[in-house]
Amino acid sequence: MSRTEIRLTGFGGQGIILAAYVLGKATSVVEGRHATLNQAFGPEARGSACSAQLVLSDEPVSYPYVRRSDLLVAMSQDAYRRFVDEVKPHGLVLHDDSLVTPEGGRDLRHLGVPATRLAEALGKRIVAHMVMV
Repeated sequence: MSRTEIRLTGFGGQGIILAAYVLGKATSVVEGRHATLNQAFGPEARGSACSAQLVLSDEPVSYPYVRRSDLLVAMSQDAYRRFVDEVKPHGLVLHDDSLVTPEGGRDLRHLGVPATRLAEALGKRIVAHMVMV
């Protein structure tokens, strides 16, 4: 059975939950795999911590929570710091390179994506989450 655990993180208002929903829906529709989504955000909504857990699997998902992320998508420095230690060894961290500075120490693969800069070039900073997807 193939199971992929993804955590998307940032702050409220960045579209983190929508990005996870789009990824999960695409995986289900295009690849025919199973997907579950759990979300968490602070009571303040905009500007507070926000994360989404996405579990993708070839089989029905019996435990819908991320244990150890295969992939972490970080769109804020605080979110990166909070969740980077939960990524599996040799896991992948995608980060918005204008908002997040990776910190060393672990055996992870980091890939900076200029999501915010590309969204600004498109004329809408608010679509950075879709650029990251």
